[in-house]
Formats: sequence, structure tokens, C-alpha cells
Amino acid sequence: MDLIANIDIDDLARGIRFYCDGLGLSVRRRFGESGVELEGASAALFLLVKPVGSRPLPQGDARRDYQRHWTPVHLDFVVEDLDGAIERALAGGGALESAQKTHRWGRIAQLSDPFGHGICLIQFLNRGYDEIAADPD
Repeated sequence: MDLIANIDIDDLARGIRFYCDGLGLSVRRRFGESGVELEGASAALFLLVKPVGSRPLPQGDARRDYQRHWTPVHLDFVVEDLDGAIERALAGGGALESAQKTHRWGRIAQLSDPFGHGICLIQFLNRGYDEIAADPD
């Protein structure tokens, strides 16, 4: 099974700047002015232009806004050099939200993209998550 991730944005050029220049992905395909497919991650990412104030669902009162928001789903990008990745992400329009932390499994920095979506940058150390993983029972 393949996994793709769709990221709603309101400005395609700004989205490309952050995800390509800031995170090192590249544009694979363009869909006019309505979106792009990005490559360079282990799953395909699609940036989809959705205007501020549009409804994500036909029913309900929810409206899109691109201020910082919380959602239980976010993307983690695994990087080789956390410090360099943070610098590129900030130069691309991201915002650092907390001081980076070091754990036995790796280093992590929490950021948001220019559209309010939370992301994490992770640099694995030692054996990565195997440092803390337990065998399934």
C-alpha cells in the first residue's frame, strides 16, 4: 500500500519555497495553479491550493484558515543534520516552536510551516527508535 499526504495551502509559490527550498523536496508534477506533487520523501506529498475561508467538508461550519492550528496528525521529516535542516526550514518561511531536544533515540525540533501546519524535524542517533522499542507481544 502506498501512502500520499495532501497539505492544504493558500499560496502555491510560498508552499513550494518552504517544502522545496526549506525541506529539500522537489516538484515532480504541477497541476496548474491548484497544486503540485513533491518528491524526495518516502511518501508523495501534494500541496493543494485551498482558499482561506473555504469549507473542508460540505456539511459543518469549519472553515480553512492558515493561522497556527493543532491537529492530531502531523508530518515528521527525518534529516541527516538537524541544525542545517532547521536553518533551511526557517529560511524557507517556517517557524521554530520549541528548543530542540535530544533523546536516546535522536534529536527533534518542532516547527510550523508557513500555513500553520505543525511538523517535526528528526535526526536519528544510535539505533533510532530501536533504542526504546519493545518487542510486540
